[in-house]
Amino acid sequence: MSEKEKVLSDAKERMQKSLHSLTEDLGTIRAGKANPAVLSKIQVESYGGHVHLNQVANIFVQDAKTLIIEPWDKSTLKEIEKSIQKSSIGIMPINDGRMIRIVFPPLTEERRNDLAKVLHKMGEETKVAIRNIRRDINDHVKKMEKDKIFTEDDKKRLEEEIQKITDQNIVKIDDEIKHKEKEIHEI
Repeated sequence: MSEKEKVLSDAKERMQKSLHSLTEDLGTIRAGKANPAVLSKIQVESYGGHVHLNQVANIFVQDAKTLIIEPWDKSTLKEIEKSIQKSSIGIMPINDGRMIRIVFPPLTEERRNDLAKVLHKMGEETKVAIRNIRRDINDHVKKMEKDKIFTEDDKKRLEEEIQKITDQNIVKIDDEIKHKEKEIHEI
């Protein structure tokens, strides 16, 4: 692999990681319908440590507004319930002694607008991260030109290609945000 290919591959990989992180974070935002991803960051105190909820229970969608959590070990039911109550999802779990139900109430218009603002903030933060990666890669390319690894023409071509990759990722971020915003505003 040539030095040019290594630089471009590094830029693509780092930007892809930022985009993937945004996608995961967007999955945790409640859009008015049941989605197991909302619980993905919840940790439960179990077996002497903290583990993710999906490592101690099955989580599935019962209907459009209800999630069911079935712990593998019924003794963890109380800890799961506590962890959900402490989380930021803002929904009280219903414990029937065998499983936990989470019923998602419809979002108010005010809450939908607040969530849209959060989405746009997340999108902007990811764009900043992408631009910082571009700056780091361009600085690396300038250093390589100084070290006579690249010619000035090579440097210019690489910077143009890095800008194209950056622009493509910015468009993907905008698309992800628009898609999630549309999902939030669906009634």
